[in-house]
Amino acid sequence: MNAPVIECRDVKKAFGKKEILNGLSLDIPRGSVFGLLGKNGAGKTTLIKLLVGLLKPDAGTLSVLGEAPWSFSDEAKERFGYVPQREKLYPWLTVRQLIDYAGSFYRYWNTGLVDELVRQWRLNDHEKIGVLSEGEAQKVAIILALAHEPELLILDEPVASLDPLARREFLKTILHSVADRQCTVFFSTHITSDLERVADRVALINDGAVAFCGELDELKDQVKRIRLLGHKISPEQFQMDGVLACEETQGGLVLTVHDRRGEVIRSLHDRFGQGVQVENLNLEEIFLEMSR
Repeated sequence: MNAPVIECRDVKKAFGKKEILNGLSLDIPRGSVFGLLGKNGAGKTTLIKLLVGLLKPDAGTLSVLGEAPWSFSDEAKERFGYVPQREKLYPWLTVRQLIDYAGSFYRYWNTGLVDELVRQWRLNDHEKIGVLSEGEAQKVAIILALAHEPELLILDEPVASLDPLARREFLKTILHSVADRQCTVFFSTHITSDLERVADRVALINDGAVAFCGELDELKDQVKRIRLLGHKISPEQFQMDGVLACEETQGGLVLTVHDRRGEVIRSLHDRFGQGVQVENLNLEEIFLEMSR
C-alpha cells in the first residue's frame, strides 16, 4: 500500500501565546482531491504554510512527499506546486515574461498546457502583471503552479478571486490533472459548492484540531438532521455525544447529529418510532453545524 503523500501527526503551532494548531493529525492519500474546511482563524493557512516549508511546527511531525517540508530537497520542490491565498507576483513583468522566467527554474515545463490555459482563461500575454485584476493575477499564479505538472498541488483559497465561469474552468482543469496524471490536490476553500463538486475527501478543522477527516460521502452519511414530530420533549434531554444542535419548533424538535456508527439514529427510532424523520444535509449545512 502506498504511503500517504502528506502525513501530519500531533502537529502544534503557536504565535506567541496564541495557539493555532493543537495536536492536528491527518493523512492525505495519493491521487485524491482533498478539501480543507474551517472557520476564519481555524488554522488552514497556517497548516498549508507548514506543508510547504514556510513555517516549522512547534511540536509533532510532518511529511510531504516523503520529506520534512522545512528541509525539502531540490527534487521534492519540483514535485509540488503551490498557490498561496495572495500571490506576490512581479508587477513590472508581462504575463509571458513571468511565465518564461518561472519556467527557467524547472527541468520540465509544459508549454502546450501553459499556452492552452492562457488562451482558455483569456489572458493577454503582453499585459503587465501590475495592471491585472485580482482574478487575472490569480489565474497566472495557478498556471505557474500547474505548468511543471507536479505530483502534488497545494492551494490556499485558489478560486476566491475568480468569477463563477473561471472557477468552473479551473475545477475542470484540476479534475483532468487528477484523472490524467494521478496528481494529488490539497486545497482550502470557503466555497463549499466547489469543494463538493470535485473533492473525494475532506477534513474539517475546529479549534486547531481535526473534527473530521475522511471521504466526503462518509461525512454526508454521518451528519444528518433529525425531526422528532409530535413529541413534547425538552431539548436538554439531548445534550449528549453526537448531538451537534437541538432546536425546539412548533412541530417538535429538530436535531443535528454526527452519528459515526448510526447509534444515535437507532436509539431515536427505538424510542420514538414513526415520529423520527431523517434528512440529508449538503456540505455547507454540515460545515456550519460542525463549526458551531
